[in-house]
Amino acid sequence: MEQAIFHALVLNLHQPAGNLESLLEQREWEAKEILFALDRMPRSLWDYEDCGRVHLSLSGTLLETLNNKDFQHRAYGIVKCGDLLWHLQNTSIFEILGTGYYHPVLPLIPEADWDEQMTRWLGIARHLFWREHFAGFWPPEMGFCMEMIPHLKRMGFEYVLVDSTHIEPVKPMRWEEIRYRPHRAEYEGEEITVVVRDRELSDAQESGMDPGWFIHEMHERTKWCDFPPLVTTCTDGDNGGWFRNVAEGSNFWNVFYRPLLDRVRQKTTAVRPTFIQDYLRQYGADGYVTVNKGAWNTGWHNGIDFIQWTGSRMQKDALARVRDTSAAFHALRARAAYPAQNYHLNEAHWRLLRAETSCNFYWGEAWVQRCHDDLDVVWRHLNELEAELPSPLTSTETA
Repeated sequence: MEQAIFHALVLNLHQPAGNLESLLEQREWEAKEILFALDRMPRSLWDYEDCGRVHLSLSGTLLETLNNKDFQHRAYGIVKCGDLLWHLQNTSIFEILGTGYYHPVLPLIPEADWDEQMTRWLGIARHLFWREHFAGFWPPEMGFCMEMIPHLKRMGFEYVLVDSTHIEPVKPMRWEEIRYRPHRAEYEGEEITVVVRDRELSDAQESGMDPGWFIHEMHERTKWCDFPPLVTTCTDGDNGGWFRNVAEGSNFWNVFYRPLLDRVRQKTTAVRPTFIQDYLRQYGADGYVTVNKGAWNTGWHNGIDFIQWTGSRMQKDALARVRDTSAAFHALRARAAYPAQNYHLNEAHWRLLRAETSCNFYWGEAWVQRCHDDLDVVWRHLNELEAELPSPLTSTETA
């Protein structure tokens, strides 16, 4: 009997705060394309609960927009956002992955802000998806570093997705073992399961492919595996014509995924769509790896050194200001211990976290000012709070 080749499909979905609202006003058709792309996912899979398996990462800002009553009213007649959120709760076809609320590249922002980015996402996701636990974590832009492991474990995540380019085995492994087997990674006594994205197959998924080519490629890449292979492909799910095209028979779902599921259902292929958690329960993880700091590939950038987000002086300066502002915020919060000061802290905090969104840096220098605009407001609140606080005691006064 031919060995099963397990396939984990992962789609990342993110819209910056206020972006869909702005597009509806200024570029309505683009907003419609995005909303249709989101709504198309459950509609494409309603008839495939027996074999369709899709992992979704939805940023907190996207969930916030879709759950906003005013936005739901504006989008009525395009997509019923409430119904969409309801359909995404279908655990037979969707596995929701944890992520950062404002979609930051976590290794580029202060470590002091990592937990709050994840905690805020967990808050809205638990409310909208009616569950407490999310097993997997999608690092925004697949930006990962080993220092994140204790934070992910503290938040209850069991596995994290990383890009194949950054994997280094602790002990020698064959190429197919590195790519198509989950591993363990350890940092300061904490361990997490690492699930590896196949970069080349993911590039094909992003650009457009047919099921015959994909099945052939899966067989060729895994033919030397002496273990049940897990092939993981990860891309955006709402960007590009391949996902946004509204014409019947011209997008990811109609051209590729549903025809693939038809072959799975007909048992004419060894490919088996799976949830990562189901695979891990049955086969576990094998071996230890180190994951080098980096992100996934974007456009002409390979994700090494985060050049997409740090390539210019303006980007670097904004990230440096984020670090300085975060340090000042956390220092002041440690001094502000009574509830009367919570207003300034709360207003400063969410704007600091929003300033860290990857989109402020991804588009070169086009959006960097948005980061500074939020940080300006943070500093206004910090300065007002500082004026209300008693001055810190000097060493002479404490003697």
